[in-house]
Amino acid sequence: MYKRILLAYDGSDSGQKALLDCQDLAQWSQSELFLVAVMPLSMSLVGLEGGVYSREVEESEKKKYQAVLDDGLRRLSRSGHKASGEVMVGETVDEITRYAKQIDANLIVVGHKHLDSWAARWWRGSISGALIEHAPCSVLVVIIH
Repeated sequence: MYKRILLAYDGSDSGQKALLDCQDLAQWSQSELFLVAVMPLSMSLVGLEGGVYSREVEESEKKKYQAVLDDGLRRLSRSGHKASGEVMVGETVDEITRYAKQIDANLIVVGHKHLDSWAARWWRGSISGALIEHAPCSVLVVIIH
């Protein structure tokens, strides 16, 4: 049975669908819920030369991710679920798996939207696919079309 469920939440349509499914699962299994929003290290933060760094840009981005996380926590709270959450910075799959180990998660829930073109799939990559390979526990991928 799942006692600790971690939801990787990004506020997207697939993330919101995963949030709904996560609520149902938590209700059924009486689980603790944890949300994470992962802010990837991007070229805009690191800079093209690798040495350019803007504290203002980083803080602005963190505020955006915090707003996404707060939205997810509010949605859960409105439906009667208590959850804790955290904004993390780094490579998405690494941060999710690290946090899952830290909280001893039994299940990771992540949303996924099928991409139509091969170029979009190649460019974006598959976080859910990589997560399945590296996760310390079961992974539920909620698909939206």
